[in-house]
Amino acid sequence: MTSSCSALKLLLLSTPVGPLGSGLGGGVELTLTNLSQELRRRGHHLCVAAPAGSVLGDVPVIAIAGQLQPTAHTQGRQTPTVLPDNAVLANMWDYARQVQDDYDLLVNFAYDWLPFYLMPFFRRPVAQFVSMGSLSTTMDAAVCQAAAKFPDSIGVYTRAQAETFPCEANWRILGSAVDLLLYDFCAQPQDYLVWLGRISPEKGLEDAIAAAQRSQKQLKILGKLEDQRYWDQIQQDYPTASVDYLGFLPTAELQFVVRQAQALLMTPRWIEAFGNVAIEALACGVPVIAYRRGGPAEIVQPGKTGWLVAPDSVDGLVEAIARIDHLDRSACRQQAADEYSLEAWGDRFEQWFREILHSDEMTNSAG
Repeated sequence: MTSSCSALKLLLLSTPVGPLGSGLGGGVELTLTNLSQELRRRGHHLCVAAPAGSVLGDVPVIAIAGQLQPTAHTQGRQTPTVLPDNAVLANMWDYARQVQDDYDLLVNFAYDWLPFYLMPFFRRPVAQFVSMGSLSTTMDAAVCQAAAKFPDSIGVYTRAQAETFPCEANWRILGSAVDLLLYDFCAQPQDYLVWLGRISPEKGLEDAIAAAQRSQKQLKILGKLEDQRYWDQIQQDYPTASVDYLGFLPTAELQFVVRQAQALLMTPRWIEAFGNVAIEALACGVPVIAYRRGGPAEIVQPGKTGWLVAPDSVDGLVEAIARIDHLDRSACRQQAADEYSLEAWGDRFEQWFREILHSDEMTNSAG
């Protein structure tokens, strides 16, 4: 495919909460990996500025030293905003300031107030990809102020995510995607369920364990162990549950486990911005059983590629597990191919970038 716009020079600025490849960045890591590969395939020139130690395949990474930023989802809505000494976030954006003239567009993936605050001070336009819903009053204000001043600049995964913020905006709904070539279809699953994500309270892992136990199913758990105290408490609460924690795995090993599962359970207690794990499962032909909350509710096709149940209802999960066999695994793979391909996703990002650059040109010519 030929790119729909001329080759761009792009600087992508990563999440400051951990090196790419560590799992600390959650879904942003997969987003950055897939998007950078697709943009390069289309002929665009890009670099990614990320915390030191980051790995992103063959994509050029500018390693930025400094202290990592606290994760937003572990803070309260009124928690004061902090910037550590020698903060990697500040260092990334100081680097961006120095090299901005080498690029057509800067693309931010950090869920933090600073990149939004700095937008008016940059000569080059900034595209802001917001990776989570509303979590703090400080971030709400930063996003809404940027949206008012730069109305084309804010991108999100889903409409449900955008609606968590307290302002009307010209949100660009971009969704997500997976490289289907990396996920093998499995028509005949084994007798277990799978749960995939950061092990952290807002992900509601205990509900998945309770539902699997009541359904007499083994549950295989994959993802970054972010909150040890939370995990220890789960093990104490469910000492006889048949669970197997396999850790944070690279894509090839992850999809080998996921594709053989009967279903993926998604049990978020917050408004999940998207749910990349859902489309990873669908790409393997694995149905998704999820709470009807946030991003997953915009992905799962009830009765076709999974089931949506009332939020926080373990009874609902158990009932849905009992109906797994009613679902067609080939339809799951087909939905991933039809709706979440890298090609379609790349088209959406290119159009967004083009509109930001056009808006910036109009503003500069008017000035």
